[in-house]
Amino acid sequence: MPGTNTLGSFIKARRALVRPEDAGLPALGRRRVAGLRRDELAALAGVSLAYLTRLEQGRDRNPSEQVLDALGAALRLDADLTAHLHALARDASRPNGGQARRPRDRPAPGAGSLLDAWVGIPAYLRGRRFDVLAANGPAMALAPMYRPGRNLVRDVFLDPGARALFPQWDAVAAGSAAALRAGTDLGDPALRELVEELSAASEDFRRLWERHDVRPTRDETKEFAHPVAGPLVLRRHSLTVGGTDGQVVIAYQAEPGTPSAAALARLTAPGQDHDASFPLP
Repeated sequence: MPGTNTLGSFIKARRALVRPEDAGLPALGRRRVAGLRRDELAALAGVSLAYLTRLEQGRDRNPSEQVLDALGAALRLDADLTAHLHALARDASRPNGGQARRPRDRPAPGAGSLLDAWVGIPAYLRGRRFDVLAANGPAMALAPMYRPGRNLVRDVFLDPGARALFPQWDAVAAGSAAALRAGTDLGDPALRELVEELSAASEDFRRLWERHDVRPTRDETKEFAHPVAGPLVLRRHSLTVGGTDGQVVIAYQAEPGTPSAAALARLTAPGQDHDASFPLP
């Protein structure tokens, strides 16, 4: 993961993902690069080739908002990716490049007792680097990766049990990488260490991270193939914790009256020995 030129790396990665025909350019003959050539992107964005070269090489770190918007349009970025492009430019213009190590996440005061009060609702508190900071019993019964001390992205890619737990693992993996990039300070040395670890250990993570996809965690439906409760279809809710540095509560609910609701109720019933019955590490 580049530590000093994240803006240039992002532009180059997204340029490689745009097909010339999608940008209204003829795709004639054999091309030596994937996606758009640098001169093609410069022309589409209305900037000089020399200027775009300086941006991609990290020799210019102060593009205007107008230039960023033009690049975003030429690269066919959605709202999340465009906002990320602007954030990278702001980080690049900092004198220290945003490289200071940020303090370790600690659970927001009272978060643990709040989660424990949600009877039958799996819920956990996630830090900015996707570390689980606190969790209630139902969450730990739903998945081992929801235990405090675990890192969600590490478990998705490195725990073989995650592939069995999530029937749509490919989508979960892509979403995890994109959410990690969206919700974290890319200049944080601790994040770089995590990304380097995962890139070395997982080809899937490395491939997805190099795409520079960005998608913040949102409310959505998620499927589980639970070894005890069986198939579960749950609605994930993402709740930002005010007054914290990016901490989020994730909670799961089943649609009332569905088989998933009945199965979740059995799984999270008081007195169940969930850890003993769950075969994943």
